[in-house]
Amino acid sequence: MQPKYKRVLIKLSGEALAGEQGHGLNENVIAKVVDQIKKVHDMGVQVGLVIGGGNFWRGRQGKKMDRTTADHMGMLATVMNSLAMMDALEQRGIPTRVQTALIMTSVAEPYILRKALHHFEQGRIVIMACGTGNPYCSTDTAAAQRACEIQAEVLMMAKNIDGIYDSDPKLNPNAKKYEHINYIDIIQKGIKAMDYTAATMCMENNVPVLAFGLDEEDSILKAVCGEKIGTLIDNN
Repeated sequence: MQPKYKRVLIKLSGEALAGEQGHGLNENVIAKVVDQIKKVHDMGVQVGLVIGGGNFWRGRQGKKMDRTTADHMGMLATVMNSLAMMDALEQRGIPTRVQTALIMTSVAEPYILRKALHHFEQGRIVIMACGTGNPYCSTDTAAAQRACEIQAEVLMMAKNIDGIYDSDPKLNPNAKKYEHINYIDIIQKGIKAMDYTAATMCMENNVPVLAFGLDEEDSILKAVCGEKIGTLIDNN
């Protein structure tokens, strides 16, 4: 297998890392993800990661809580996931750095674009935590922003569903899966595939998004190598 891309940004959902237990971290799921990332890294592909925090906390859980406070708690949840992923990657011999949008120098570097690019050139994986560092912004938006900043060739969104459908396949057994869809349709049809702010950012900066299921065998590896998988979102 040969890689299609030289630099990718992979967005992992926190819920996907929890596996069937639905909360916390599932070591077997993380091990499978790390196995694939190692194969991709060994091919010479530069990999950036953004990981959600929904397996520990989602801002909407704090219904009576100040939104800014709840969102900051969600950012901290992404740090826990990022540190866990860093540890798992480094146990496999892959040099990794965690950078955070909120300053917490005791556990990670601050996010600095030029430093992230330097890490890529040195063969390191960069995990970008704390979202954008701003409340009212999802980790989808953070992933889109980071993908634009590092000039990733594609934003890969590894979710707990195998692509984008015209309705919820869990509720509608006749839901239609899209193999390809453009950003305008995502926004105009109100398809809840990704945060609309993220979709707009990728659309304006011409960054394609590939949405696929994390639990499919070797899905990350297949996506990086250009195999037909999930749903492609772009401007075409």
